[in-house]
Amino acid sequence: MLPPTPPQAPRIHSRFWPWLARCILRLSGWRLVGELPDLPKLIIIGAPHSSYWDGVWGLVMKVAAGVDISIMIKREVLNGPLGLILRPLGMIGIDRRAATNVPAQMIKRFAEHDRMWLGITPEGTRKPVRRWKQGFLRIAHGANVPIQTLFLDYPSKTFVLGPLVHASGDAEADMAAIRPLFRPYRGKHRNTE
Repeated sequence: MLPPTPPQAPRIHSRFWPWLARCILRLSGWRLVGELPDLPKLIIIGAPHSSYWDGVWGLVMKVAAGVDISIMIKREVLNGPLGLILRPLGMIGIDRRAATNVPAQMIKRFAEHDRMWLGITPEGTRKPVRRWKQGFLRIAHGANVPIQTLFLDYPSKTFVLGPLVHASGDAEADMAAIRPLFRPYRGKHRNTE
């Protein structure tokens, strides 16, 4: 069972795709625990991110929940035929090597939309990292939107909606408060360091 789609959330305007995604979740055993916030704008940070499967299950989960979530992913994933499928599902390609100001671009996107949920993996990669990227904090602070924590737990096949947090503008202090929330959860190949 999934939590109801909140009235203010950006919605997927289809009945078929959410139904199909819910069937896939039932067959696979994956579930979403917690309550989706009734907010028109927010950033969702999901971790630990240790496998391409995180994206697959995350995509199925967002469609099943009926919420239109834009998700930042590396641009290379959208090259070729896979891009034809993923772009319409809300994927935003990011060139990690270019010196583009991604936080400023995302802040502008938030300003241009009445409703927007943005999904980000703060690790920025599937490999273990000592420091998370702070772009999600800059985006949240600059766009004045809350951050929804989302914990992936492979042993229990669960996506867990954690607390909403707010960026204070002090990235180091915010990171010190947010990152430990993810430690109890285990990804496909590791937990959060």
